[in-house]
Amino acid sequence: MRTFLDCIPCQIQQALQAVRQVSDDEKLAESILRSALFLASKIDYSKPPALIGREIHAQIRAETKNNDPYAAIKKKANETALSVAPAIREEIIASDDPFQTAVRYAIAGNILDFALYNGWDDDRFQKNLQAARSKPINLAQVNELRDKIAAVQNILFIADNAGETVFDRLLLEQMPDKDITYAVKGYPIINDALREDAIFAGIDKFATIIDNGADCAGTVLSLCSRSFMDVFNHAELVIVKGQANFETLCNTRRPINFLTQIKCSIIARDLNGEVGDWVITSSEQVQSGQK
Repeated sequence: MRTFLDCIPCQIQQALQAVRQVSDDEKLAESILRSALFLASKIDYSKPPALIGREIHAQIRAETKNNDPYAAIKKKANETALSVAPAIREEIIASDDPFQTAVRYAIAGNILDFALYNGWDDDRFQKNLQAARSKPINLAQVNELRDKIAAVQNILFIADNAGETVFDRLLLEQMPDKDITYAVKGYPIINDALREDAIFAGIDKFATIIDNGADCAGTVLSLCSRSFMDVFNHAELVIVKGQANFETLCNTRRPINFLTQIKCSIIARDLNGEVGDWVITSSEQVQSGQK
């Protein structure tokens, strides 16, 4: 997906949110915003918005002298998600369709996105968990994903945010006897999941954890390591979480399955949906216009 004019204000707002995670120094915030505006002025609009975000967040880490400005809120997300997991697991197991229920919670967990939402909001988190029980989703696509999983042995699952990893684990528990590789980011970027977040969630009990070698939101394949690309190219099935991963992988040539929430008007337009919709789709459907 290319960058649109509407993406620029979002990137600048992210920069301000990031510096305020670690400092209340207004001079520092002003300096970082000026840097972000300068970087945005040079943007290549043919590239995905994750690439300008990568430059801006590298500048933020350098100016704040903090390698992971979102570390504290990632810790909060991890701990809160893990605290509710036992009750949700019981609900999944007791439901009429445990796979569908686990998919619902996996998408609900995608609300833990602090590139778009400034700071922890327990009310928003709880409302998303409650919505998992009744939020409209495309049941035909749930069943299509179920069938795809049943038909393969080797699965690559690409993660999105810290904390969301806990809900991913609940979905992985519904994929017994599969050879699953779970991919996280190689370096801190916003509140995206790292290896330690996946381990904290217990993903290592159900999957082999790898990182993609990159420090960019989403999955920009040109930035990823050879080892990640080897797994990506050879997986029988690829399942991807989150909007940034959708933005960076929706036009790729290989088949990919997406689970996300729509969080901005650009993606809503591309998917013929509304902001707030929960989406299960594939790259084939997106590229063919089915969505």
